[in-house]
Amino acid sequence: MRTFVHGAAVWDVACPQRRSRVAGVTMAGFRVRDLDALRMVPHPAVTLLLDFGAGSPVLDYAAGRQQRGSVVAGPGLGSGGAVWARGENVECVQVRLSPLIARAVLGVSPADLDGAVVALDDLWGRETSRIRQQLGEVSSWEERFALTDALLARRHEAGSPLDPEVAWAWNRIVGSRGLARVDGLATEVGWSRKRLWSRFRSQIGLPPKRAAKLVRFDHAAHRLVAGEGPAQVAVEVGYADQSHLHRDVMEFTGATPATVAGEPFLVVDDIAWPSPETPGEPSRL
Repeated sequence: MRTFVHGAAVWDVACPQRRSRVAGVTMAGFRVRDLDALRMVPHPAVTLLLDFGAGSPVLDYAAGRQQRGSVVAGPGLGSGGAVWARGENVECVQVRLSPLIARAVLGVSPADLDGAVVALDDLWGRETSRIRQQLGEVSSWEERFALTDALLARRHEAGSPLDPEVAWAWNRIVGSRGLARVDGLATEVGWSRKRLWSRFRSQIGLPPKRAAKLVRFDHAAHRLVAGEGPAQVAVEVGYADQSHLHRDVMEFTGATPATVAGEPFLVVDDIAWPSPETPGEPSRL
């Protein structure tokens, strides 16, 4: 376990020593004594939060709603800067699920979440209480990761896969870091545009153009965190100009590129979600 310190934020962060047995699953463990107003920055994965500590994470919405405890949210959680996390004595396992496997693991399509944060109890019922109890009873993070992985593998095996054409289109978008010609994807898979858009939206949770936009934003945001200037990022990530990058960052986060570059949610990624890929190669979500 490593300690992450960024300004007033102090978190203990644990990473699994072994990869998940399910491709498309990544995990990290967090212990935070005082989590104060953390902006949730959109990410192109389904977020699964398994809470088991004495405290409880709270997600606050700009509209005034709240959600506590174990939750799940589709790709793009926090768009527009609309969701903030806080809490005391928070202990949790956070899972990032590729949209390619999310439907099988969750038992519902990400599209059925309708862009909202949903209590995991509402999806999994008593299974949520069982995993919460099990996570709290063991003493090590590796045991917690193993329990979580076993649960996800069991659910994934029992679930149904996506259409191969949809999976192919998603991998094209991710592999190009959001720069694939989305209008040409339907032709490449031999479907009508309407059919691909409908199947992609229903199975991934976003329409193809929005998915590509989110993947490109995520790549740009992490380059900003790495210290690259907005002008350089705009050119190299595929934006028309720096103003275009600024608009996209504001749309997804409600903040400027300079502010996003220092967001703890992103800065902690190098510790919590170390990339196994060769530097410069896109990750597969």
